[in-house]
Amino acid sequence: MRKVLSITFTLILMLGTIAFVQAQSRVLKGVVTSAPDGLPMPGVTILNKSNQSGTTTNVDGEYSISVEPSTVLVFSFIGYSTQEITVGNRTELNITLEEDASELNEVVVTALGISKEKEKLGYSLTEVSSETMTKARETNVANSLAGRVAGLVVKGTNSGPGGTSKITLRGTPSINGTGSPLYVINGVPMDNTQRGGAGQWGGSDNGDGIGNLSPDDIETMTVLKGQAASALYGTRASNGVILITTKSGSKGGDWSASYNLNYMVENPVDFTDFQNEYGQGTGGQRPTTATDAQTTGRLAWGERMGGSVIGYDGNQYPYTPTNDGYLDFYRTGSNFTNTVSVSKGLGSDGSFRMSVSNLDSKSIVPNSGMDRLSLNLNVDQNITDKLNVTAMINYIDQKSDNIPFLSDGPKNPNNFLFLAPNISQSIFAPGYNTDNGAETVFSDDIYVTNPYFIVNQGINDLGRKRTISALSTKYSFTENIYAMVRIGNDVSNDDFYSIDPYGLAYTANLQGNLNSRGQSTRSELNIDGLFGAKVDLTEGLVLDALLGGNIRKNKFESVSVGGSRFVLPYLYSPFNVEAFSRGYSFSELEVHSGFYSLDFGIKDFLTLSTTGRYDVYSTLTSPVSDDNSIFSPSVSAAFLFDRFLNISAMDFGKLRVSYAVTSGDPGVAYSNQFYYSSANSYAGVPAGSSPTSLPNLFLKPFTTDEFEIGLDMNFFNNRLGLDLAYYTKTTNNEIMNASLSIASGFNSAVVATGSIQNKGLEVLLTGKPIQTSDFTWTSSFNITSVKNEVLSTDENNNPVNLGQNRATLGNAVTAYVVGEPGPQIRAYDYQYNPDGSIVVNEAGLPVRGELINMGSVLPTLYGGWNNEFNYKGISFSFLIDYNYGNKVLSATEFYSTFRGLNKVTLEGRESGVTNGGVTAPAEDYYKALAQNITRTSVVDGDFIKLRQMTLGYSLPASWFGNTPVIKGLDVSFVARNLAILMRKAKNIDPEASFGSNINYTGIEGTSLPSTRSFGFNLNFKLN
Repeated sequence: MRKVLSITFTLILMLGTIAFVQAQSRVLKGVVTSAPDGLPMPGVTILNKSNQSGTTTNVDGEYSISVEPSTVLVFSFIGYSTQEITVGNRTELNITLEEDASELNEVVVTALGISKEKEKLGYSLTEVSSETMTKARETNVANSLAGRVAGLVVKGTNSGPGGTSKITLRGTPSINGTGSPLYVINGVPMDNTQRGGAGQWGGSDNGDGIGNLSPDDIETMTVLKGQAASALYGTRASNGVILITTKSGSKGGDWSASYNLNYMVENPVDFTDFQNEYGQGTGGQRPTTATDAQTTGRLAWGERMGGSVIGYDGNQYPYTPTNDGYLDFYRTGSNFTNTVSVSKGLGSDGSFRMSVSNLDSKSIVPNSGMDRLSLNLNVDQNITDKLNVTAMINYIDQKSDNIPFLSDGPKNPNNFLFLAPNISQSIFAPGYNTDNGAETVFSDDIYVTNPYFIVNQGINDLGRKRTISALSTKYSFTENIYAMVRIGNDVSNDDFYSIDPYGLAYTANLQGNLNSRGQSTRSELNIDGLFGAKVDLTEGLVLDALLGGNIRKNKFESVSVGGSRFVLPYLYSPFNVEAFSRGYSFSELEVHSGFYSLDFGIKDFLTLSTTGRYDVYSTLTSPVSDDNSIFSPSVSAAFLFDRFLNISAMDFGKLRVSYAVTSGDPGVAYSNQFYYSSANSYAGVPAGSSPTSLPNLFLKPFTTDEFEIGLDMNFFNNRLGLDLAYYTKTTNNEIMNASLSIASGFNSAVVATGSIQNKGLEVLLTGKPIQTSDFTWTSSFNITSVKNEVLSTDENNNPVNLGQNRATLGNAVTAYVVGEPGPQIRAYDYQYNPDGSIVVNEAGLPVRGELINMGSVLPTLYGGWNNEFNYKGISFSFLIDYNYGNKVLSATEFYSTFRGLNKVTLEGRESGVTNGGVTAPAEDYYKALAQNITRTSVVDGDFIKLRQMTLGYSLPASWFGNTPVIKGLDVSFVARNLAILMRKAKNIDPEASFGSNINYTGIEGTSLPSTRSFGFNLNFKLN
């Protein structure tokens, strides 16, 4: 923080000095705003009509330009009426541009970073602006997209700061389970590899690539949903593409600087609704000894509460409902962000923008958090009137301390969730014996770690130094013919350090372990060469062509040391272990590609487009097969039918149709050949190992094909808009693992037999219900309906199991099941009598029936409703999103029933539970119910959430007329995840999740609690 503040004050001092330096020529300054909302307009072109020099407005709508009294300036922006004004003797000129329904040729960024007119695109895309991401912030910027884009499902992981964002576009992406779209920064793909996640056996979510980016450096995020939109990326386009455009300076612009401060606090939220009548114990009795108290601390099968009870430590405690619940273990978390940016035009031929941002994030888990420093530089310079060079470099230094473990009990800080209702969690602090360091065991299971012990003694640290850079050179032979070479490099250097602390109860002799300490390097290099031309073939027929090639290289290398049983307490060194181990891993892959794009424009009402990409994969090179390449084509059409209709209310109408095929490789190297690997030595002799998965010598790329038809219409001077899309998408020959008998020498095999289909309808409605000179209400509503079906799995079409939680281990799973939506939850039902009543055994306990399909973990209907209100500088907005049609496999439901905490267990507490004329004790019945009938652990995932709310005010510029540094201030009060307006699940947040990939989507269990965030945002505009 100190270094960031130092940089901040240096920049401010520098800007204050520059303010006194005045150019000899007269400079005209001003602000361009839009009517009727009065908001500043970035990107407006200001052109000197006589000499054709010019500039553009910055993000605050400001501009400056050298003029003479006779100069005529032309102000223009897509969708607004152009204005021409003679300067005269003015030194300041503020302009308000009026909307023009006839000017609709909005330019958007598409695949490969190429700008195109939106009205001529034959596929669907959605832009999300920077303001969405910078006010009510998420530590992972991708989570800010939730509820804003039709067809997009965004799920964070309940893992604290820096957690992974799970994004799926248009249903289940593929059986191989990657799921994540490709992220592209300024035309260059970035690495989004997840660095480790939790499963049913525990583990921690160590974050993904997109979570490293600072939202303050992002101008827009453009979601390319359809395969035709993303097909030019070939090998990784099957999951969709999200384009990120970073902020840059304005050519010809004067110095501009800003300082942004954002502070958010977050509090954990308790969604449980447990019974509060019966306390700790078993068999209807409270514990009578300290040993009994320890073994029953997470069992609420005791007496009706009242009086006192002995505790785990032999002391007496009240046997009444406690006011010291499990949430009291957590603290108030915080996210404190400081960002300073400065930009300037380098004459009329160049510009730069530089920013420094620091995020100091404290988790709700004590002694856990993240610190991230981001430096960003964008430079754009015309070397000559034909040669342009742009450069971008983004440096990230991120450090995460004591990342929480999730899911299974070992080292999980959420283990107090299932304490009996009479037990205060605070009695188990500080979690260890201060004399010998031994963990204070608070339950009957030493693998259920005392949360106080792990937050006070644990180490699970992760550091990252990452550089994302891009250099692009463009030479324009003529106004419409150019060549470009672009190089992008993404290099991450990680260090990791994780231990089982000395004194941890389940380690041998309480000595702990060094799990891993080491470093890894991951890199992705992309080299592009492009040639583009726009040619008038005949009158009314225009060809816009692009031809190019790409080389991509990915490399990963990791080295680590570890060991078991520390000799000296608390010396966590690899030289202080009884048994030493080491690890090394390495992989690399390369893809060579060629591609083209052809757009035929016919008389300004019809655009026919086709693209193609040919990829050659190193991962599919085989000594017996040369089938390591594939061609991925797309075709699309955009028909502007409003040109032929004389409907006064209609401003714009477009019908679009597209078909595309994209491809994908295994994603990892060494899947199609037999490779041996080295292992730790045995008795001093080097050892090796062979793979347990049978490689496929004839492996080839899988494909995804998609047909899409859509409709875009605007009405009433663009105050009402409709974007409609229907698609059907199918994957073919998916690469996956099939199970084999170990008698064959392998336990699995790589096959290419998977197939999955998604069909969906997406609707986006936008409008301005109210628009006056003082007040504007802008609203948008999106809804997506999707139907998914697994068409085939392995050669025998067996169900392919994905994930499960520890509670229902082996008795309930998620899986891909042929003929069903995927991933599908599979759980055991009751066994039924012919009359429909449940079957019980002679003890009155329910008997397990068949394993049945319970429903998909992905929603079938979802979307969001966003509203923004502006009145004379005051702004108010809120976002509601919703989710219907999915199921959740809940460990909370299982454990709360098994342990007597769930309210359903109140029935029969005194008299027993009777079925079929047989009565069973309530404790025996509900334990058997949870263990045998796992369908009772499956709950509905439907919800409606108030996701975000902001209230802001832009202070009038006149307030700062006499201040030497500050010239403007925007103040906003913000909140995220305010409330669940509707949910069907009684004891959980339906979005709660410990896993960070498709295998654990829809599986809930002992992750961190969901949080609610409040805070404020201050944006200072500096002179």
